[in-house]
Amino acid sequence: MIKAGIIGGAGYTAGELIRILIHHPKAELAFVYSTSNAGNQISDVHQDLEGELDLKFTDTILPDVDVLFLCLGHGNSSKFLLENKLSSKTKIIDLSNDFRLEEDKVFEKMAFVYGLPELNKEAIKKADFIANPGCFATAIQLAILPLAKSGSIKNDIHVNATTGATGAGTSLSKTTHFTWRDNNFSSYKVFTHQHLGEINQSIKQLQSSFEKEVIFIPNRGDFSRGIYVTVYTDFDGSIDKAKEIYTSFYKDAEFTFVSDKEIFLKQVVNTNKCLIHLHKHKGKLLITSVIDNLLKGASGQAVQNMNLMLSFGEKEGLGLKANYF
Repeated sequence: MIKAGIIGGAGYTAGELIRILIHHPKAELAFVYSTSNAGNQISDVHQDLEGELDLKFTDTILPDVDVLFLCLGHGNSSKFLLENKLSSKTKIIDLSNDFRLEEDKVFEKMAFVYGLPELNKEAIKKADFIANPGCFATAIQLAILPLAKSGSIKNDIHVNATTGATGAGTSLSKTTHFTWRDNNFSSYKVFTHQHLGEINQSIKQLQSSFEKEVIFIPNRGDFSRGIYVTVYTDFDGSIDKAKEIYTSFYKDAEFTFVSDKEIFLKQVVNTNKCLIHLHKHKGKLLITSVIDNLLKGASGQAVQNMNLMLSFGEKEGLGLKANYF
């Protein structure tokens, strides 16, 4: 039984990590660090955990845990690692964007591996430090990377993606209030979203000749969780050729599946799955991709990475929990 710790315990991703880890057959949750909630019961913040655990938030770090999850705001993970000394045996999985790009991956003698298992599984198995992908980035990359691997991207890639309200985190802003979000729909950070950096980086990892543009329109949906992505680009081959490319790429993937049927969001909410559907129209290939932003897009994928790093079964603690209707 390995011991795990969480830094930054009050947010949505930390709540999901706690839920997974307290039921993980090979992990024990040793502590959850939160300076703003130190001394409070975890179930007072994550109220659905009432009766599930008797553990309080702490402002004391246990430095010798086997794995440490950083659920901090962007820019704060690197600050935390500079200010705190950890055991040399502790593996780190960072859920912020601090170490996802090549120029940020080597930090204070820590070499971070980009933690998208469908792309870097073998490197993840050998890694001590993981940069967990962003939620939009996960869903979009899983839609695009098979084309990159086959060298099939010849033109710009157009992406339209919608995320649920939990994608904005727990901090309040004008666009997170129920009265604004309910029965509403809007775009934000059009063409400039921060996840474009890691998306382009991964495409070029597989197709080094890629010099076109990923044109990304992110949207806010009026639902709580999930990401629905549509991607289209030029594709010379047939739909059967496209399906062959995608099924071959994901033949060993534990959580990503190519469906012949049209897909919808509730198929993946509360699971660590990604479903993909392909449609050919004239010279365009349309790829639809759906994930749960808090699980496959964050905490579920973080535990998937933990399982790989510690030589557990990749699916340990990540069983199906779909909520269709």
